[in-house]
Amino acid sequence: MDRSEELRQTRRRPPRNAFLARLERHLPFWEPQLVVACAIALQLTLSEQVTIGPNWLFPALEGALLLGLVIVSPQANMHHSPRRRHVAIAMIGFVSAVNIASLALLCHHLLHGGTRNGHALILSGIVLWCTNVLLFGLWYWEVDRGGPVARACDAEDLPDFLFVQMMNPDYAPKDWRPRLVDYLYLSLTNATAFSPTDTMPLTPTAKWLMSGQALASLVTVGLVVARAVNILS
Repeated sequence: MDRSEELRQTRRRPPRNAFLARLERHLPFWEPQLVVACAIALQLTLSEQVTIGPNWLFPALEGALLLGLVIVSPQANMHHSPRRRHVAIAMIGFVSAVNIASLALLCHHLLHGGTRNGHALILSGIVLWCTNVLLFGLWYWEVDRGGPVARACDAEDLPDFLFVQMMNPDYAPKDWRPRLVDYLYLSLTNATAFSPTDTMPLTPTAKWLMSGQALASLVTVGLVVARAVNILS
């Protein structure tokens, strides 16, 4: 028996943690909700130079939206509701728009602000880069094959991303599907390499999203590094 046949026969889904299984039953979208909460928390650490109004204003609005989504998500009629998905996408879009506005303000201050509050701006740039990784991971998770519910129902939509496990099914569980961590990893590698690594975009939507993230990451890293060199010198 060759190695691939042996792997095919012995692969099994790893045992699920009982606590996580119970959590998913009562809060089916806890993972993306936790990621959004982390993105909101990161925004609270931004310097007010790169925020519109007080740095708590938009995070408070985003937190209220997230709380409403958490409250309605466990309802059975919302699990497969297009309305819930539209609300989730709108919330991610709102947080992303706030982050883009902060990035624009950061670029302005780094280019025209002299050396005043340079260290705070550099830290804000790092926070914005980390927030972008989280947000684009959520975008990829929501876009691919019509979203997480459609993927769980084995929708016949063509995939937006080609993962390694899809090309080499012998090295993955039999019913493998990408989880949120796979999209977060995709976002991280795209933000650091400024290009696809092991996961390929297949559709125009996926390519536009990855291009937008790579460009935002390149601008953030380039300006922050240049500013840091300028301050340290």
